[in-house]
Formats: sequence, structure tokens, C-alpha cells
Amino acid sequence: MNPYYEQDGITIYHGDCRDFNLSGVSAIITDPPYGLKFMGKDWDHGIPGVHFWEHFAAACLPGAHLLAFGGTRTHHRLMCAIEDAGWEMRDALMWLYGSGFPKSLDVSKAIDKAAGTEFERLPASGVGFMNAEGRGGYNVTKHQLRKVGESIDAAKQWDGWGTALKPAWEPIVLARKPLVGTVAQNVQEHGTGALNIDGCRIDFAGNADEQEVKLKNRHADFGSGPRDNKVFGADNRRREEHGNYNPPGRWPANLVLDEESAAMLDEQSGERASPWIGNTNVGAKGGKMFGGSEQRIEYKPEYRDTGGASRFFYCAKASRSERGENNNHPTVKPLDLMTWLCTLVTPPGGLILDPFMGSGSTLLAAQKLGFWAIGIELEERYCEIATQRLSQGVLAFGGV
Repeated sequence: MNPYYEQDGITIYHGDCRDFNLSGVSAIITDPPYGLKFMGKDWDHGIPGVHFWEHFAAACLPGAHLLAFGGTRTHHRLMCAIEDAGWEMRDALMWLYGSGFPKSLDVSKAIDKAAGTEFERLPASGVGFMNAEGRGGYNVTKHQLRKVGESIDAAKQWDGWGTALKPAWEPIVLARKPLVGTVAQNVQEHGTGALNIDGCRIDFAGNADEQEVKLKNRHADFGSGPRDNKVFGADNRRREEHGNYNPPGRWPANLVLDEESAAMLDEQSGERASPWIGNTNVGAKGGKMFGGSEQRIEYKPEYRDTGGASRFFYCAKASRSERGENNNHPTVKPLDLMTWLCTLVTPPGGLILDPFMGSGSTLLAAQKLGFWAIGIELEERYCEIATQRLSQGVLAFGGV
């Protein structure tokens, strides 16, 4: 089948992802349907079953990692399907966002409507919407109702009751295709099986000046460059005399925040100083470490910064401009988040597959980082949107 788009190592195919027999895939990073019939979309009618993930596994190298977003109500079915297809479940990341919009039934209003209480329909203009990822927009088809008549007693009794909570997080399944041999053997043979920890560490700010404190939530520089990079995004650790160690950043966690949720967390935690990491009292009793040498070793503290609790976790910055023009896809993910995920699981020169491409955020992240990538999308209008975003290149990243 001919590509819908192909340029600089990024390829888009229009069609059913099960119709493509690929090989040599290093990582799968995708946002499949959640099975919620989201906004009435036909493509969100169900969770991709076992046969999907078996088909994708056949395209992957041994040890390839899979990252798949899921819905809070249906991720258990997604995880079971992936595991039943032979993938090893490795973790579940939690992506927190602060601007989700509740889609709840007003029980009191529903009782009044059923009883025939009169309502008037307000003009559609000026009504906004927010999808499950906290992305807003302007919806000219949304109407609001305002009660004209008097509520019945039953409606008054249930005033203030609804049917749903405010969405604020999504799970991201982390799985791995079974290894051939040990991790060490698999990595050397296929380049897959491990996570790029140093490339995804969270920077920590010192107390030198205000600018450093402002940068406390910025992630590491991923070192984007040509596809033949030997070391991709990794900071070389500098070990000095007497065991002193200057760390490249905090170990990446399985919790990801957006800027709003990070600010909310910091407001709750207040400003705190990081603890000293490293034992300066080694050998205090008799000069011996348990199971170690008698030599006393002084370690520099790894973290001496202050700030809110959000600095311990990766913070994905959201940007409306990164959607690109005419992008009406309802579940666009932040490009910084997709960049971080691509860096985490893709080896140097690796090939990323997104079998549920949508508007192409995974491909944009791969383009930015210099990876090869293939996206497959069933809806042709989203192939067109992804093509436009890729063609815009740097502009699609909001100027980054």
C-alpha cells in the first residue's frame, strides 16, 4: 500500500492497522480508542482486542516497549488485552492534568425535564467545551437549558447531585515484548529492552538565582540530533575523587503532571527543601560499613534545591498552538509529553510505530527527536491533519 505521507523518515499510512505487516519496530507509542463512544465518534466504539496487540507484537523486535494511553473506566480491558497477547506488563504511568471538564448529568434538572417542567434553550454562541485531556475549544453545537418553570419537590431534593467526577488523570500502560535471553544480551543484539533513564531524568534547580528556581519543572534536554547519534539524550555522569557524584537529575517517575496540576500540587505542598542524599556518617561506629570496606566515603548531597513537590516529577507543558491549524481531533496529547515518552522507550536510530495515529502527535515528537516513525490511521481526515502538522515542522511545536 502506498504511503499517504513520507518524508525524512516519517511515514503515514491510511487504513486499518491490522492490514499492515511491518517489521523491525523498536517501540510502539499510541493512543488507542478508549471504548467510551467519545463525542459520538464511531472509532471509539470499543477497546482494541487481543488480536490487535498480537499483530503489533509480530512487527516488533524482541524487548520492544509499548506505551498505550487508556481511559479511567476501561483501562483494565486494555491491560488485559495487551497482556493476553503475550506482552509483559512493566508498569502503569499516571498522567495528571488540571483542566479536565466534568461531563455529568444534572440529576435535579433531569427529574424536572421528565416531569414536564418548562426550560428554554439558550443560544449556542459563547459555549466552550473541554475534552478529557483538558483541551478546550469552542463548540457551536452545544446548547444550555435554563429553567423557566418551578422545580418539583423531587427535583429540589436532588439538587446538586450528578453522575460523574471531574476527569484529572489518564493511565499509560507500559509493556514489553518478551526478551531473547537476558536484558544485557537483548540490548546488545536488538537495541531494545531497556529504558533511557538518564535521557528522561527530571532537572532539579539550585538556589543560585530566581531563574533556576523558575526552571524547576523543566525536563532534561533530550539532545535531539541526527539519527546516527551514538548516545541519545543521556547525560554523562561525572564521578570525582572520593566517590563524589554530581547527578544529572532526578530519576524519572511513573507520574507525569501538566503545568496546571503541577501548580496545584505545589500549592498544597508549599516550598520544601530536598533532603540530603548520601550518607556522610559511614564508618561512625568502628569505621566499618555493613558488608563493605572500612574506608570512610564522603558523598556530596545529590539535591539541595527547594520548591514545590511537583519538581520531583516530569511536567509536560501544554500548548494550544501545537495542535496546528484546523486540528479538530478531540484527544490531542501534549507534544512535550509525547517527546518524553518517545525518549524513554526508543533506542538510538529506532523505529516508532503508532497504529492509532490520530492527528500525529507521536510522529511530531519522533520528527523533533530524529527518530524513524510510522503512523497508521483509519480516518483519512486525521491523516490530512497529521500531514499538515508534520509539514509545519517547528511551527507545530509552538516555536520550540
